[in-house]
Amino acid sequence: MVKSREWSRKTREEVICLHRKGNGYKKIAKMLNIPRETIGSIIRKFKAKGTVETLPGRGRKKMLTTTAVRYLKRRVEKSPRVTAEELRKDLSDVGTEVSAQTIRRTLRNEGLHARTPRRTPLLSPKNKKSRLQYAKSHVDKPQKFCDSVLWTDETKLELFGPMDQRYVWRRKNKAYEEKNTLPTVKHGGGSQSG
Repeated sequence: MVKSREWSRKTREEVICLHRKGNGYKKIAKMLNIPRETIGSIIRKFKAKGTVETLPGRGRKKMLTTTAVRYLKRRVEKSPRVTAEELRKDLSDVGTEVSAQTIRRTLRNEGLHARTPRRTPLLSPKNKKSRLQYAKSHVDKPQKFCDSVLWTDETKLELFGPMDQRYVWRRKNKAYEEKNTLPTVKHGGGSQSG
């Protein structure tokens, strides 16, 4: 028989108090308007556990151990493009059988979400250094200076790697960390500057 509700601590304490005063299950049930089976259950639990507290362990057990969750977090921090299916296979190899959906849910609960990677220009270390120097040298310039600069961007892009849709596992506000971006290059033929 499935329990339909958990009685309040105050009610359970009342049941135990009345039982200690010598009242029987039937009398207590009538006094408190609670089913006799429930009174018996509360008293048996008190005799077995010595408490009327709600003990931990109610509800469905977690599918993944804390060790498995730690492994998943480390793996996606190191390789953000790994898929839930690849993670499921990794866990299966060590004897933990869970669905890819369970892995996605677990990672979401840990603050890691599957997002489309932001596209950024492919830059060499030399270009990165040059851009940083430019930004530092112009950081204190007035708004008037920025208004006079003509900013352009290539609209056609060629992506490196597989052309299928891939996601990265990342935390909030980490979209532009290098490991979470997709390097792109200017298209070779006839793109329109915008």
